[in-house]
Amino acid sequence: MNDRSFCISSYLMFRYVTDKTKCFDKRYPCSIVDIDFERTPIYTADELIKHLKNTVADACNDGKAAIALSGGIDSAILAYFAPKGTKAYTFRCIVPGKTVIDESAQAAHWAKLCDLDHEVVDITWQDVEDVVDRLMLHKGAPIHSIEAQIYIAAQKAVEAGYTKFIFGENADIIYGGMDGLLAKDWSYAEFADRYTYVMPYKVLKDPLMVVAPYLAFEKAGHIDGHDFINTYFRQEALGTYHNACETAGIEFVGPYSETYLDGPIDYKRIRNGESKYLIREVFGKLYPDETPPVKIPMPRPTTEWFADWEGPVREEFIPYCTADMSGDQKWMIWALERFLNILDGEV
Repeated sequence: MNDRSFCISSYLMFRYVTDKTKCFDKRYPCSIVDIDFERTPIYTADELIKHLKNTVADACNDGKAAIALSGGIDSAILAYFAPKGTKAYTFRCIVPGKTVIDESAQAAHWAKLCDLDHEVVDITWQDVEDVVDRLMLHKGAPIHSIEAQIYIAAQKAVEAGYTKFIFGENADIIYGGMDGLLAKDWSYAEFADRYTYVMPYKVLKDPLMVVAPYLAFEKAGHIDGHDFINTYFRQEALGTYHNACETAGIEFVGPYSETYLDGPIDYKRIRNGESKYLIREVFGKLYPDETPPVKIPMPRPTTEWFADWEGPVREEFIPYCTADMSGDQKWMIWALERFLNILDGEV
């Protein structure tokens, strides 16, 4: 049903609409990915190696799969299992006159080691702005700041004749890579404050607090971070990748996302600096002479893109509400306002 107020606040808090029965507009139902599919239980590094190897082999068996290659260990592991000559795409955002994060050199290193056909996809703000509307209409909601990049690369893959796109997504969520969200035993209020992307009351004149997702994981006044993100963050992340690939007309393949950790996460190891310890063990087995690179999120220069943006002007928003926001938060407000303008015929 139409419930724009709920959807606006839910997007701000969780980056997607958490209630499957609600939408911004009946003309464009929210696309919610099913995350209850059967997954392979993983307890050891060798079990994970076997699964990843088989999944990549299956995806590549007809020569129609490309791989998204970042500078990190998750995609480096997948690259190891890809057949020689497999097409590998690395996203690189370009901001004129600015130096921004660029993973292409490290990605090229993995591509060379694995003998992949590597291509860097340069992306400008104009490229992003040209595609956001179709992505939002397909999703029925505002999009993540990485979604346009994924879509642009997916388009390249489709144009080159590929039908499947392999990503390392969900590795961090499932195997303890989100160390900030796993850094302590959180009280209910602490975790809600830490996880929420944008508090609705800080930007909206008529805010709602969507607390049902947090209440579902509350136990004796606390929330287990790993349990929570393996539902709500996993739902949001898979929705991002599926929407970008579906809109481009290519199949999303997520070998890590098809698994789950068969046992409790080892918080002690993570809090002692061993984030994603099982995947690090896999990396060490495959690349014994390589030093794992420092983990960074997928680069997106939102700080630079929105440096001069003065914030939203629609009536729903409090004036100047973005003044102290991060670039990623500004993206969310910008995307939300743009989507509302599309719905109201103002774009």
